Amino acid sequence: MPSARRSSSSAGERIAAIRSARRMTQGDLARAANISLSMIRKLEQGSRNPGDNVLDAIAAALGVDPSRLLHGTGRTDSRVHGTIPLLRQVITTCDFPDEGPVRPLPELQVAVREAVRCRLESQYVRLSYALPDLIAELTRGLRTASGLAPLLVTSYRAADAVAYKYGYLDLSARLIDLMRQTTVLVEDPLLAASVAYVRTEVFFATHTYEAGLRALEVEIDRLRTCKDTSLQYMGVLGSLHMRAAVVAARAGQVEDALSHRDEAWRLGGMVPESIYYGTAFGPDSVRIHEVSLAVSLGDSHLRPALDLGDTWAPPSSMPAERRSGFFIELARARLWAGMRDAAFDALRSARRIAPQHTREHPWVREDGETLLRLHRASSDELCGFAEWLGLS
Repeated sequence: MPSARRSSSSAGERIAAIRSARRMTQGDLARAANISLSMIRKLEQGSRNPGDNVLDAIAAALGVDPSRLLHGTGRTDSRVHGTIPLLRQVITTCDFPDEGPVRPLPELQVAVREAVRCRLESQYVRLSYALPDLIAELTRGLRTASGLAPLLVTSYRAADAVAYKYGYLDLSARLIDLMRQTTVLVEDPLLAASVAYVRTEVFFATHTYEAGLRALEVEIDRLRTCKDTSLQYMGVLGSLHMRAAVVAARAGQVEDALSHRDEAWRLGGMVPESIYYGTAFGPDSVRIHEVSLAVSLGDSHLRPALDLGDTWAPPSSMPAERRSGFFIELARARLWAGMRDAAFDALRSARRIAPQHTREHPWVREDGETLLRLHRASSDELCGFAEWLGLS
């Protein structure tokens, strides 16, 4: 395990690197973070180890998640897990919210947009710190302003991302139920469809893929009855087909999987790559799901995924979670094809893009263990990656 001095130096090096990339001097960072210049210097020199409050202040000043500064240490896990009891308390008492202030609607909209951004960028530390208070405030406000319901649904979805990624499946299921209940307060079929998309996590977690496919197809049929030709409509409908393709593949229903894939491609060609009701959709998202589909189908379907990985990478404009997911799926395809070094390269790419998403992904841990087992003389870099995952 790395020493405290080494961890401190590593964090200091990252602070210095990101500060330089932002074209900030040490003095600029000190003023933005409200920290003394001498503290910044000591951190970057590695002679001081940042505490949580200092780390949060520096991360906020640099505009990054604290995990970017902790890359390679074990602290990120504890920081996220430590917020789960607070989130549980808020969820448990949602029927009887506490008293307190509620900000004006425009301020709440800004806060929820920031939560969505953190979710899409896999910034789970910042997200988990902000959500308990935000959800409590929205729950209070909902008693007198039903117009807050869509914001509350969106915040529940952000909380579900944390719960699901960090293995709190019971909390995830409860949050999805709350999303569904709150959606009833809003006459918005697209919001309901977006919740159906998220609900698929329950079927993934329990491996009940056939039921998950039926649920998605019911939602697709319901949405088709809407007389809507907007980009938002096509984006939401396309995302349902995109997910249905993967679920059908997991269920072993190849024809259904390919049919939903084709419909996703058709709709993807009609809209620009963007975020539709909280989900990324468009040509690039469908292309990424081709890899997920290939991995789910396996065997003869892997070749297109391998070829895509050799010739294409998701653009940086896409959400970090979606981009890292591409490389996680590609790593599995390459591993199954016997391409060990290329598989590890893909895992490293995923880590660079979204370290928290990568570290908590069960496939990354499985594939990391497999690579360690297959490489009799493991490289220092592979061993370091395994240590980062907590495998050694």
